[in-house]
Amino acid sequence: MPTGVHIQDARAQLFDAAERVLLREGPHALTSRAVTTEAGVAKGVLHRHFPDFDGFLTELVLDRIARLPSLGPEPGVGEIVDNLTEFLSAVFTSVAVSIVALITFRDDLRRRLRAVRGPGVPLASEAGALLRQYLRDERELGRLAADADIDTVAPTLIGAGHLIFADRESGPPSEDAVRRMVRTVLAGATTDR
Repeated sequence: MPTGVHIQDARAQLFDAAERVLLREGPHALTSRAVTTEAGVAKGVLHRHFPDFDGFLTELVLDRIARLPSLGPEPGVGEIVDNLTEFLSAVFTSVAVSIVALITFRDDLRRRLRAVRGPGVPLASEAGALLRQYLRDERELGRLAADADIDTVAPTLIGAGHLIFADRESGPPSEDAVRRMVRTVLAGATTDR
């Protein structure tokens, strides 16, 4: 792309390009050249908007974390198993699985994110917090057992969800597979146990 050509919302264009590379080829293929090539822009565009590539990746992860609250289920509406199945599918069929792998893959990115967000695995931690709040609300509404161990159930759902979605080779699991996993994890927390 010629220099001097104005690009509308370069950050979003670069983030979307990085997401496509991540989903298609995985974290090992994510380089500044791959991102700018995918976005159809000169390499200098990335460095004009970000201090370095790990700075770009940090902002990408923070941007994707900011999108999570819109995925959270609404307490008291629908079936809990269906709500959780839909939530986990939305979280993990997005770029989240690839981002968790990317964070694991890049030490400097992990350090930068911990400096900004604190301990834990970004995206997975935030998704877990949304689930904890949803499950607490459902417990308060009487739709989960009063003694349901929310602080164990929520991260178990996130961990199990991540595992069944993480296999990039065979594609995402079926909705039935996700639903079975959710039912199994919730078995001790429902009011009809």
